[in-house]
Amino acid sequence: MLPTLRRVAGADKTIEGKPRTASEDFSDYAKEIPAMFYHVGATPPGIPASLVATNHSPRFQIDEAALLPALRATVHVAFDYLSGVGK
Repeated sequence: MLPTLRRVAGADKTIEGKPRTASEDFSDYAKEIPAMFYHVGATPPGIPASLVATNHSPRFQIDEAALLPALRATVHVAFDYLSGVGK
């Protein structure tokens, strides 16, 4: 679905990260049904990446302008997957 995300968000705003281990149960769901995990950059403008609080922190801040593009990406990924794009 990386091509879909690049088409919707822009290739310059889409980064394929390296696999990493984390304490997520998400992989258990993916054993049962097709799944993918992606992050949405929603750091408010002007905050350096080195100072960004994680999403489980009480200092977490979000730029709500990122929500609509995130929703658009999710919808496109779902439709492309269901229509067989990229298979």
